[in-house]
Amino acid sequence: MGQITPKTEYLFISCFSKIPLMLAIGFALSGGQSIAGEAPIEPWQQAEKTEVWKPVPKVISASENRPPSDAIVLFDGTDLSRWRSLSNEDAKWIVENGSLTVNPGAGDIKTVKEFCDIQLHLEWKTPTEVAGLEGQQRHNSGVFLQQRYEIQILDSYNNQTYVNGQAASVYKQSIPLVNAMRPAGQWQVYDIIYKAPKFNGDRLTSPAFITVLHNGVVVQNHTEIKGKTEWIGAPSYEAHGCAPIQLQDHGNKVSFRNIWLRELKNTP
Repeated sequence: MGQITPKTEYLFISCFSKIPLMLAIGFALSGGQSIAGEAPIEPWQQAEKTEVWKPVPKVISASENRPPSDAIVLFDGTDLSRWRSLSNEDAKWIVENGSLTVNPGAGDIKTVKEFCDIQLHLEWKTPTEVAGLEGQQRHNSGVFLQQRYEIQILDSYNNQTYVNGQAASVYKQSIPLVNAMRPAGQWQVYDIIYKAPKFNGDRLTSPAFITVLHNGVVVQNHTEIKGKTEWIGAPSYEAHGCAPIQLQDHGNKVSFRNIWLRELKNTP
Protein backbone atom coordinates (compact mmCIF):
# COMPACT_ATOMS: atom_id res chain seq x y z
CA MET A 1 0.00 0.00 0.00
CA GLY A 2 1.31 3.38 -0.93
CA GLN A 3 1.96 6.17 1.49
CA ILE A 4 -1.18 7.96 2.75
CA THR A 5 -0.84 11.64 2.20
CA PRO A 6 -2.77 14.22 4.19
CA LYS A 7 -5.02 14.68 1.14
CA THR A 8 -5.87 10.98 0.74
CA GLU A 9 -6.36 10.64 4.51
CA TYR A 10 -8.91 13.44 4.39
CA LEU A 11 -10.75 11.83 1.48
CA PHE A 12 -10.78 8.44 3.26
CA ILE A 13 -12.21 9.85 6.51
CA SER A 14 -14.62 12.14 4.71
CA CYS A 15 -16.04 9.27 2.64
CA PHE A 16 -16.77 6.97 5.57
CA SER A 17 -17.99 9.71 7.89
CA LYS A 18 -20.74 10.48 5.38
CA ILE A 19 -22.17 6.94 5.41
CA PRO A 20 -24.15 7.34 8.71
CA LEU A 21 -25.36 10.72 7.51
CA MET A 22 -26.53 9.24 4.20
CA LEU A 23 -28.39 6.45 6.05
CA ALA A 24 -30.05 8.99 8.32
CA ILE A 25 -31.13 11.11 5.34
CA GLY A 26 -32.57 8.04 3.62
CA PHE A 27 -34.44 7.01 6.79
CA ALA A 28 -35.88 10.52 7.14
CA LEU A 29 -36.97 10.66 3.50
CA SER A 30 -38.80 7.36 3.93
CA GLY A 31 -40.80 8.83 6.80
CA GLY A 32 -38.87 6.89 9.44
CA GLN A 33 -40.60 3.70 8.34
CA SER A 34 -37.68 1.57 7.16
CA ILE A 35 -33.94 1.07 7.11
CA ALA A 36 -32.02 0.45 3.92
CA GLY A 37 -32.45 -3.19 2.90
CA GLU A 38 -35.47 -3.80 5.17
CA ALA A 39 -39.19 -3.85 4.46
CA PRO A 40 -41.12 -0.68 5.44
CA ILE A 41 -42.53 -0.62 9.02
CA GLU A 42 -46.04 0.75 9.25
CA PRO A 43 -47.07 2.92 12.25
CA TRP A 44 -49.51 0.22 13.44
CA GLN A 45 -46.65 -2.28 13.46
CA GLN A 46 -44.58 0.06 15.61
CA ALA A 47 -47.50 0.60 18.00
CA GLU A 48 -48.13 -3.14 18.19
CA LYS A 49 -44.81 -3.65 19.95
CA THR A 50 -46.15 -2.01 23.15
CA GLU A 51 -49.59 -3.63 23.16
CA VAL A 52 -50.39 -6.16 25.91
CA TRP A 53 -53.31 -8.56 25.32
CA LYS A 54 -53.11 -10.99 28.26
CA PRO A 55 -54.21 -11.57 30.94
CA VAL A 56 -57.68 -10.24 30.12
CA PRO A 57 -59.31 -8.55 33.19
CA LYS A 58 -62.33 -10.35 34.61
CA VAL A 59 -65.65 -8.73 33.68
CA ILE A 60 -67.76 -7.63 36.66
CA SER A 61 -70.88 -5.50 37.03
CA ALA A 62 -70.80 -2.31 39.06
CA SER A 63 -74.33 -0.98 39.30
CA GLU A 64 -75.04 2.34 41.00
CA ASN A 65 -75.73 2.09 44.74
CA ARG A 66 -75.01 -1.64 44.78
CA PRO A 67 -71.89 -3.63 45.69
CA PRO A 68 -69.79 -4.76 42.71
CA SER A 69 -70.63 -8.27 41.56
CA ASP A 70 -67.32 -9.64 42.86
CA ALA A 71 -67.74 -8.08 46.33
CA ILE A 72 -68.08 -10.00 49.58
CA VAL A 73 -71.08 -8.52 51.38
CA LEU A 74 -70.30 -8.41 55.09
CA PHE A 75 -73.57 -6.80 56.17
CA ASP A 76 -76.62 -6.38 53.94
CA GLY A 77 -79.01 -5.11 56.60
CA THR A 78 -80.47 -8.46 57.61
CA ASP A 79 -78.17 -10.54 59.82
CA LEU A 80 -74.75 -10.98 61.45
CA SER A 81 -73.89 -14.35 59.92
CA ARG A 82 -70.52 -13.05 58.68
CA TRP A 83 -69.53 -11.67 62.08
CA ARG A 84 -68.50 -13.15 65.43
CA SER A 85 -67.53 -11.83 68.86
CA LEU A 86 -63.82 -11.70 69.67
CA SER A 87 -64.29 -14.93 71.63
CA ASN A 88 -65.81 -16.55 68.50
CA GLU A 89 -69.34 -16.59 69.88
CA ASP A 90 -72.42 -15.14 68.21
CA ALA A 91 -72.13 -11.40 67.67
CA LYS A 92 -74.58 -9.58 69.96
CA TRP A 93 -74.88 -6.20 68.26
CA ILE A 94 -78.34 -4.91 67.29
CA VAL A 95 -79.75 -5.44 63.80
CA GLU A 96 -82.85 -3.43 62.96
CA ASN A 97 -84.24 -1.29 60.16
CA GLY A 98 -81.44 -2.36 57.82
CA SER A 99 -78.60 -1.18 60.07
CA LEU A 100 -76.20 -2.68 62.59
CA THR A 101 -75.73 -0.82 65.87
CA VAL A 102 -73.18 -1.23 68.64
CA ASN A 103 -74.64 -2.90 71.71
CA PRO A 104 -72.60 -1.12 74.41
CA GLY A 105 -70.81 -3.62 76.59
CA ALA A 106 -71.24 -6.52 74.17
CA GLY A 107 -67.66 -6.08 72.93
CA ASP A 108 -66.01 -5.71 69.54
CA ILE A 109 -67.05 -7.89 66.62
CA LYS A 110 -64.90 -9.35 63.84
CA THR A 111 -65.49 -10.93 60.45
CA VAL A 112 -65.56 -14.69 60.22
CA LYS A 113 -63.23 -14.57 57.22
CA GLU A 114 -59.66 -13.24 57.20
CA PHE A 115 -58.37 -10.71 54.67
CA CYS A 116 -55.17 -9.10 53.41
CA ASP A 117 -55.28 -6.49 50.59
CA ILE A 118 -58.81 -5.11 50.20
CA GLN A 119 -61.15 -2.42 48.96
CA LEU A 120 -63.58 -1.82 51.83
CA HIS A 121 -66.85 0.13 51.78
CA LEU A 122 -68.85 0.90 54.89
CA GLU A 123 -71.37 3.51 55.96
CA TRP A 124 -71.75 4.66 59.54
CA LYS A 125 -73.84 7.08 61.59
CA THR A 126 -73.51 8.58 65.06
CA PRO A 127 -76.46 9.44 67.35
CA THR A 128 -77.78 12.99 67.44
CA GLU A 129 -77.67 13.19 71.24
CA VAL A 130 -74.45 15.11 71.84
CA ALA A 131 -75.22 17.26 74.90
CA GLY A 132 -72.26 17.14 77.28
CA LEU A 133 -70.20 14.96 74.95
CA GLU A 134 -66.93 16.40 73.71
CA GLY A 135 -63.73 15.17 72.10
CA GLN A 136 -63.25 11.41 72.09
CA GLN A 137 -66.52 10.90 74.02
CA ARG A 138 -68.61 12.15 71.06
CA HIS A 139 -69.80 8.71 69.86
CA ASN A 140 -66.57 6.84 69.26
CA SER A 141 -65.90 3.62 67.35
CA GLY A 142 -63.38 2.37 64.83
CA VAL A 143 -62.70 -0.05 62.00
CA PHE A 144 -59.57 -2.16 62.42
CA LEU A 145 -57.89 -3.64 59.36
CA GLN A 146 -56.39 -7.05 60.13
CA GLN A 147 -57.52 -6.44 63.73
CA ARG A 148 -54.54 -4.12 64.22
CA TYR A 149 -54.68 -0.88 62.25
CA GLU A 150 -57.52 1.49 63.16
CA ILE A 151 -59.32 4.06 61.06
CA GLN A 152 -61.10 6.24 63.59
CA ILE A 153 -64.88 6.61 63.68
CA LEU A 154 -66.04 9.65 65.69
CA ASP A 155 -68.49 12.52 65.48
CA SER A 156 -65.98 15.15 64.36
CA TYR A 157 -68.59 17.69 63.26
CA ASN A 158 -67.86 20.87 65.28
CA ASN A 159 -66.06 18.73 67.83
CA GLN A 160 -62.52 19.61 68.87
CA THR A 161 -60.11 16.80 69.75
CA TYR A 162 -56.51 15.81 69.02
CA VAL A 163 -56.34 15.78 65.24
CA ASN A 164 -54.68 12.39 64.87
CA GLY A 165 -57.72 11.01 66.68
CA GLN A 166 -60.54 12.67 64.76
CA ALA A 167 -62.73 10.87 62.22
CA ALA A 168 -60.83 9.33 59.28
CA SER A 169 -57.47 9.52 61.03
CA VAL A 170 -55.20 6.52 61.16
CA TYR A 171 -55.63 6.60 64.92
CA LYS A 172 -52.70 8.24 66.73
CA GLN A 173 -50.66 8.13 63.51
CA SER A 174 -51.94 10.17 60.55
CA ILE A 175 -54.11 13.30 60.48
CA PRO A 176 -56.77 13.37 57.73
CA LEU A 177 -56.07 15.83 54.93
CA VAL A 178 -59.43 17.56 55.54
CA ASN A 179 -62.48 17.19 57.78
CA ALA A 180 -65.28 15.92 55.51
CA MET A 181 -67.69 15.15 58.36
CA ARG A 182 -71.45 15.49 57.98
CA PRO A 183 -73.61 16.41 60.99
CA ALA A 184 -74.55 13.77 63.57
CA GLY A 185 -77.46 11.61 62.50
CA GLN A 186 -76.44 11.63 58.83
CA TRP A 187 -74.80 8.64 57.18
CA GLN A 188 -71.05 8.90 56.64
CA VAL A 189 -69.27 6.87 53.95
CA TYR A 190 -65.80 5.35 54.10
CA ASP A 191 -64.17 3.86 51.02
CA ILE A 192 -60.84 2.34 51.97
CA ILE A 193 -58.05 0.87 49.83
CA TYR A 194 -55.76 -1.14 52.07
CA LYS A 195 -52.46 -2.83 51.22
CA ALA A 196 -51.34 -5.20 53.95
CA PRO A 197 -47.79 -5.25 55.29
CA LYS A 198 -45.38 -7.92 54.08
CA PHE A 199 -43.00 -9.94 56.22
CA ASN A 200 -40.10 -12.29 55.66
CA GLY A 201 -40.23 -14.39 58.77
CA ASP A 202 -40.29 -11.86 61.61
CA ARG A 203 -38.78 -9.09 59.47
CA LEU A 204 -40.96 -6.36 57.96
CA THR A 205 -40.23 -6.06 54.24
CA SER A 206 -43.02 -3.63 53.29
CA PRO A 207 -45.27 -1.56 55.59
CA ALA A 208 -49.04 -1.29 55.21
CA PHE A 209 -50.48 1.55 53.14
CA ILE A 210 -53.97 2.97 53.17
CA THR A 211 -56.07 5.36 51.09
CA VAL A 212 -59.34 6.59 52.60
CA LEU A 213 -62.20 8.53 51.02
CA HIS A 214 -64.60 10.07 53.54
CA ASN A 215 -67.90 11.04 51.92
CA GLY A 216 -66.18 10.90 48.53
CA VAL A 217 -63.24 13.09 49.59
CA VAL A 218 -59.66 11.77 49.77
CA VAL A 219 -58.54 12.16 53.38
CA GLN A 220 -55.69 9.62 53.49
CA ASN A 221 -53.61 9.43 50.31
CA HIS A 222 -51.51 6.25 50.16
CA THR A 223 -50.60 6.80 53.79
CA GLU A 224 -47.94 4.58 55.32
CA ILE A 225 -49.11 2.84 58.48
CA LYS A 226 -46.36 2.88 61.10
CA GLY A 227 -47.51 -0.23 62.94
CA LYS A 228 -50.23 -1.58 65.19
CA THR A 229 -52.59 1.04 66.63
CA GLU A 230 -51.63 1.98 70.18
CA TRP A 231 -53.48 4.23 72.62
CA ILE A 232 -50.29 4.72 74.64
CA GLY A 233 -46.83 4.61 73.10
CA ALA A 234 -45.41 4.39 69.60
CA PRO A 235 -46.72 1.96 66.98
CA SER A 236 -44.64 -1.02 65.89
CA TYR A 237 -45.01 -4.08 63.70
CA GLU A 238 -45.17 -7.73 64.58
CA ALA A 239 -45.31 -10.38 61.86
CA HIS A 240 -48.77 -11.67 60.97
CA GLY A 241 -50.82 -13.02 58.11
CA CYS A 242 -54.31 -12.25 56.84
CA ALA A 243 -56.75 -11.42 59.64
CA PRO A 244 -60.38 -10.33 60.21
CA ILE A 245 -61.82 -6.84 60.04
CA GLN A 246 -62.90 -5.66 63.48
CA LEU A 247 -65.51 -3.08 64.50
CA GLN A 248 -65.11 -1.42 67.88
CA ASP A 249 -67.52 -1.25 70.80
CA HIS A 250 -66.41 1.96 72.50
CA GLY A 251 -69.60 2.23 74.53
CA ASN A 252 -71.47 4.39 72.01
CA LYS A 253 -74.42 3.43 69.81
CA VAL A 254 -72.75 3.97 66.45
CA SER A 255 -74.63 2.36 63.54
CA PHE A 256 -73.38 0.73 60.33
CA ARG A 257 -74.87 -0.35 57.01
CA ASN A 258 -73.83 -1.46 53.51
CA ILE A 259 -70.56 -3.10 54.50
CA TRP A 260 -68.79 -4.90 51.66
CA LEU A 261 -65.29 -5.49 50.39
CA ARG A 262 -63.33 -6.74 47.42
CA GLU A 263 -60.20 -8.80 47.84
CA LEU A 264 -57.31 -7.31 45.85
CA LYS A 265 -55.35 -10.48 45.15
CA ASN A 266 -53.29 -9.23 42.20
CA THR A 267 -51.54 -6.35 43.98
CA PRO A 268 -47.71 -6.71 44.00
